[in-house]
Amino acid sequence: MRRLHLPHRISPLAALGPGIALCLALTLVSIGLQHLEEDVFGHPYVEALVIAILLGMAMRTLWQPGPLWRSGIAFSAKQLLEVAVMLLGASISFAAILASGPVLLAAIVATVAVTIAASFAISRLLGLAVRMSILIACGNAICGNSAIAAVAPVIGAGSDDIASSISFTAILGVLMVLGLPLLIPLLGLGAGQYGILAGLTVYAVPQVLAATVPAGLVATQIGTVVKLVRVLMLGPVVVGLSLLAPRFGETVAGPNPAGRLRLFKLVPWFILGFLALAACRSLGLVPDPAIAPITRVAGILTVVSMAALGLGVDLRVIGRVGSRVTAAVTLSLVLLLLVSLGLIFVLRLG
Repeated sequence: MRRLHLPHRISPLAALGPGIALCLALTLVSIGLQHLEEDVFGHPYVEALVIAILLGMAMRTLWQPGPLWRSGIAFSAKQLLEVAVMLLGASISFAAILASGPVLLAAIVATVAVTIAASFAISRLLGLAVRMSILIACGNAICGNSAIAAVAPVIGAGSDDIASSISFTAILGVLMVLGLPLLIPLLGLGAGQYGILAGLTVYAVPQVLAATVPAGLVATQIGTVVKLVRVLMLGPVVVGLSLLAPRFGETVAGPNPAGRLRLFKLVPWFILGFLALAACRSLGLVPDPAIAPITRVAGILTVVSMAALGLGVDLRVIGRVGSRVTAAVTLSLVLLLLVSLGLIFVLRLG
């Protein structure tokens, strides 16, 4: 008598396991390499987020993940990134925005707005696609890789676009840390002025610390405050882009199901979660001791997502757009420097 072999059905959660485990392994290696940089140099020149996407890209070049890995990698690249963006809301306090003072606050908002618009225009003139142009503009104007990672799921950017924009932005971010202190003697900048300049132009908060240490404690303190307020601009920008997202066509996840509430068609669930956590933080409902762990979890999830995105990158696509992306990021960064210096001198900031 013949036995009937029924196909073994794997639960959806179990199917995600291998891909997520692979992304977690790349994340652990990336975080370890960042800690090694900190031990050797005192601060990381290349963050774990960037290392993860580079490791993922390198692995993808040598090996293409099969069906066993794909669902977990896709889940890590999209859903985990959305959770990470939502959790960032817990670190946002609306009071911190108002504490900077009206003139400096206006300068920060103006710098971000002008740079986003101009960077987008530059990228489009160089022939880059709309989504790529948005990623470069937001990354350049707000907080580099973190802004790119936060904006990507909102506009439905593909892994190739994300990897390209992050890779070239990361390189220039390191060059900024090394080169910005040279402007202190060249332009005769005071500690306060240089702190504001660093806060307005350097991409990541740790990079601001690295760039301002040579100028002293005052520059470091001012630069950090300006940078944190600049990071807070990510919330309004992401919400605004979520409202404009339908104009970009279908997102990576495809069109919304017919039965979904209209609110979620306009604003993604994780953006609503971001705003809710920010409101709770501002009202004191999120205790201070909880902020660091929540931010840490969000950071780790972002690194996991970047590893997943790297695993889905086709380097041939990056090669085709590399020169244009490099030109767009470089010109946008030069523009950001000029706008920031102009506001510092015209408004006599610092």
